[in-house]
Amino acid sequence: MPFQKKKIQFVFIIYWVLLAYIIAALVFWFTALNKQNVQMASYKIERLNINAISYSADIIQIEAEKKRKLAQYIGEGATFLGLILAGAIFIFRAVRRQLRETKEQQNFMMAITHELKTPIAVTKLNLETLQKRALSEQQQQRLIHTSLIEANRLDNLCNNLLLSSQLESKAYRMIQERLNYHTLVEEVLLEFKQRYPNVPITESLKKDYIVFADDFLLRMVIHNLLDNAVKYGDKQPIELHLKDDGKNCLLSVIDAGAGIANEEKEKIFQKFYRVGNDATRAAKGTGLGLYLCRRIIETHNGKVHLTDGKETGSIFTISLPLTRNS
Repeated sequence: MPFQKKKIQFVFIIYWVLLAYIIAALVFWFTALNKQNVQMASYKIERLNINAISYSADIIQIEAEKKRKLAQYIGEGATFLGLILAGAIFIFRAVRRQLRETKEQQNFMMAITHELKTPIAVTKLNLETLQKRALSEQQQQRLIHTSLIEANRLDNLCNNLLLSSQLESKAYRMIQERLNYHTLVEEVLLEFKQRYPNVPITESLKKDYIVFADDFLLRMVIHNLLDNAVKYGDKQPIELHLKDDGKNCLLSVIDAGAGIANEEKEKIFQKFYRVGNDATRAAKGTGLGLYLCRRIIETHNGKVHLTDGKETGSIFTISLPLTRNS
């Protein structure tokens, strides 16, 4: 990695040196042409007959021609310089963006490898334990339960990866239907409690909200927000609120973590982006969860809001148009 970084720095140095050389060459040719223009004007003036009646008019004409050529050189030079700088800036930004995306994808590949290996390793260990040891019924059920939780985690991860690819290629076909939001949230919440039995959660869910949405996608959004609250909330108590503002149905997930800095509040919804840097980032994740949340909710004509908690932590609120409230 240090060698690759030095190689990139070397390429950028060569790039700026070549750009500086091109600009210097342009300035040199402008100076040379203008010098030649001045010399030609002086030569023409020297050849004039001082006693001629048209002497003054000829001088004025020569000076006007000199100024016209100077303006021509300035215009052409400025045009070329503008095109060169515009092209240079475009190329620089494109290369920098490509390098940033490459780095994010490399971080994503490392994260996804870890995320995939962990549930596989846990499930494999549990199965080997069941195979090699005579365990009580209670112990067997505990290992099976743990394996199912890890299998669900792996399934959610695969769903995120597949859905991200489908949304990018516009291959996913939504099946929107009238859904009881309260029932859907309760079902997702039950799965969450089974997966994280040690994470306390407080719920305040008003009933009988009807929304027009894709069942699978909406479940994924809630799963991702709850998982995010666990990862970055230091496993502190989580609050879940479902209410409305008269026109929209509002689902809020509140964690008690360290919170998110203002400069990162918009970045966390970018694909592959994760809070912190490579040295300080400790929480697991792939950088796809919140990206998918925003994409899915916006596809449903809704919005995702992020605000700071009252004392600490973050509040993620998804807003969906309310079909009926009874």
